Amino acid sequence: MTKRQIALVACAVAAATTGLGAAPPTAPEAASASRTVHRVKPGESIQKAVDAARPGDSVVLSPGTYRESVTITTPNLTLRGSSAAPTVIVPGKAASGACAVAGHGVCVTGTAQRPVEGVTVRTLTLRNFARNGLWASRTDRLTVRGVTAEKNGNWGIAQERSVRSMLSHNTARDNGDAGLFVSNTTDTEEGAVDTGGTEISHNRLSGNRIGLTVRRLRNVTVDHNEATGNCAAVFVVGDESTPRAGAMRLRHNHVHANNKYCPKTPRLPFLQGSGIVLTGAEETLVADNRVEDNRGTSPLSGGIVLFKSFVGALNERNEIRDNVVLRNGTADLANRDTGEGNAFRGNTCGVSEPAGMC
Repeated sequence: MTKRQIALVACAVAAATTGLGAAPPTAPEAASASRTVHRVKPGESIQKAVDAARPGDSVVLSPGTYRESVTITTPNLTLRGSSAAPTVIVPGKAASGACAVAGHGVCVTGTAQRPVEGVTVRTLTLRNFARNGLWASRTDRLTVRGVTAEKNGNWGIAQERSVRSMLSHNTARDNGDAGLFVSNTTDTEEGAVDTGGTEISHNRLSGNRIGLTVRRLRNVTVDHNEATGNCAAVFVVGDESTPRAGAMRLRHNHVHANNKYCPKTPRLPFLQGSGIVLTGAEETLVADNRVEDNRGTSPLSGGIVLFKSFVGALNERNEIRDNVVLRNGTADLANRDTGEGNAFRGNTCGVSEPAGMC
């Protein structure tokens, strides 16, 4: 190769290298570069920052107390508090906006035509709201993580008409009804909704009327949660509508000493000492849970209880296996239903109703 040829090759390599270095960013890189972090301090408006945010942005709250309610309708938005010190949201002095008027703390809301997608709420405390700490409706892939919802009048963290949610590592305590509540709808009578794989995991539920209520849903996983000090720990609720509630997995949960007393309501008898209760559900697996020291004399009391729903819907084809269920009253395992195909096997327990299941 002549000197002239060598020089031409070197120039070509340099040009190619320069062209590669100047290549435009890929779409994910461009999206990442365009994301904005909106920082809010106590005394400033969270809602103003949320309204200014675009899809993919984050609203980050400094430690302290904020007195307002917040509505999120922007997809792929993250609202998070500080991990260094508590970030607390409590009701404002004057209710402003639909979320506040309804008595909620944080509202994540989409529409029937366009569910709000990919919202994350994390590392916050939501306290003393008249209704719900966090209320979500018509969402897809909502993530609620590291949220403490306490002393709210109704539900701590609640959602309806939502799919593919992840509710994890939250604390729900001392709420008026359920600490966590997930449902098909709350204002109409409809059949169960397939959630596409909603996961409820690693939450701690204490001091509520009911730790967790899963109502009229299908395809939900409930695992590695702890429920203690509630009137009832876990309710899986169905009815006579179709599709029926079921096709769920409740595994590796620790349910113990849920012995708080709650008086009867128009819908339910008094509650005390209920561990895991299935009413009107089908094809649900309850396995590898520890259910201990839940004591009471309610019709729904016991460690793991199958109970015909109050509208007459039966539990059918559910599997209760490999659980440790001890020192529960009036029974560790109780099948108070006449539904067919329910199987109890491999459980460690002391007393069953009817006898012979331990």
